[in-house]
Amino acid sequence: MADRIGNRLELSRRHLLRSFGGAAVAAMSLVPADSLLASPVFRQYPFQMGVASGEPSADGFVIWTRLAPDPLEIDYGMPAAAVSVDWEVASDERFRDIVQSGSALARPELGHSVHVEVAGLQPGRPYWYRFTAGRERSLSGRARTLPMAGAPLERLRFGVAGCQHYEQGYYTAYRHLASEEPEFVFCYGDYIYEGRSNRVWNGGEMGPIENVRQYAGDELYSLGDYRRRYGQTRMDTDLQAAHAAAPWFVTWDDHEIDNNWAGDHDQDGTPPAIFALRKQAAMQAYYENMPLRASSLPVGTSMPLYRQARYGDLLDLNLLDTRQYRSDQPCEDRWGVECDTLGRRDAEVLGRAQEDWLFDRLRRSDTRWQIIAQQVMMMDLDRTSGDVRTENLDSWAGYREPRRRLLEAVRDQGRGNTVVLTGDEHQNYAGELHIDGNHPGPRPIATEFVTTSISSGGNGVDERADTVAIQQENAQLKWHNAQRGYVMCEVTPEVWTTEYKTLDSVTQREAPVRTRKRMAVEHGRPESLAEA
Repeated sequence: MADRIGNRLELSRRHLLRSFGGAAVAAMSLVPADSLLASPVFRQYPFQMGVASGEPSADGFVIWTRLAPDPLEIDYGMPAAAVSVDWEVASDERFRDIVQSGSALARPELGHSVHVEVAGLQPGRPYWYRFTAGRERSLSGRARTLPMAGAPLERLRFGVAGCQHYEQGYYTAYRHLASEEPEFVFCYGDYIYEGRSNRVWNGGEMGPIENVRQYAGDELYSLGDYRRRYGQTRMDTDLQAAHAAAPWFVTWDDHEIDNNWAGDHDQDGTPPAIFALRKQAAMQAYYENMPLRASSLPVGTSMPLYRQARYGDLLDLNLLDTRQYRSDQPCEDRWGVECDTLGRRDAEVLGRAQEDWLFDRLRRSDTRWQIIAQQVMMMDLDRTSGDVRTENLDSWAGYREPRRRLLEAVRDQGRGNTVVLTGDEHQNYAGELHIDGNHPGPRPIATEFVTTSISSGGNGVDERADTVAIQQENAQLKWHNAQRGYVMCEVTPEVWTTEYKTLDSVTQREAPVRTRKRMAVEHGRPESLAEA
């Protein structure tokens, strides 16, 4: 896979010494490109951001790393030159049986990231991988191929996580998630937060809260800004453990670019042409730091992220993008207001191309379960007790027509086997989906499980008083919790079980984890949702 560079490469002695350091570099300022790129000597360990895998298929997966000896520096400790990185994939944890190997170029145009698309492996089994650059070797990671499409599959266990505000809590939950050795992890977004560094944040009823750690830098606008934010985030070793434990399927929500962005619009009134510059930078940085295939490489302000993975005959995983193609939020994205645009028929969440793609896959699916893996809540909850109805207009509730179209498409299948996986809310929820939650039908159409945050929102509480009142207003909401953590889903042909894993504290390291609640739903019977 390694690209070859025909021209001789000349780098200044000064830049090489600053970037790599050491007597070995001083002697090679004018050598053939291949020799230079194959033997760098790094001033500091270059794999400080860890390794990751993702996008598994039946015969392979993507393995990822990024060379960054100084992740918080402007050039993150790398020269303006491509660097050769060797990789290995083994069938055993000790790398006695190397089944695939090769070299790739870590290019400066992509932040010296490496995305190797490994193929030719056996289906439905684990593999281990690692990287080498010069004299340095990365830690190893564990990936897993998909079972063959249609193959009988009796059980699948995977994790769901996201909303990981670096400043507001430690990533202890990820260390616990890694220990569960899931088949895969679905990250629903808010991998980074784009705001400036803050020592204190507004904790609402909890009052002002001092952050446990701080981001470096100001609000993110440039490619360098976003790269540094990912670098700081990915140096967290608990997060690295979760990436190394299993392949990830990633999508984004809003904070990877800007809070509550929608299509061509931010929420600050920035002209779309100017906002596009920020989106381009953010999308490139997202690709550079995620284990994605080249098919997701951004072009301008477009980045293909919706896709499907099939796990045997058991489930289809439909991964959606609810930000890039949506129309602007109605009512200026304000809570508790009614306006003419709330029910507009031309509103979009997925955009018609993605919507048609999803409907076609739902219609043609022959697996036992269908997953709609996405970002914002689909339950149209009344968020205020009493006579006044308030909805979260940044969720599907603010987009009534596209929400209706999607739920009708699910209903018309008549299978009752669809589960929606959601994040964003910084709380755990389990509930039912109806065309109109204010006037539920005789039976629900599907089930929605909402996963709380890894750290966003600080420690949280077992139950928020306002959510207790909300549940009393909404019959479709069956359970809620406001602590931090993640979700583990165990799926069999007959029963889907969701385990809500919570931590009492994210402001102290090494907090224990517990299973706060198990909720289960039977195949074909979304009305059966109940505590397991």
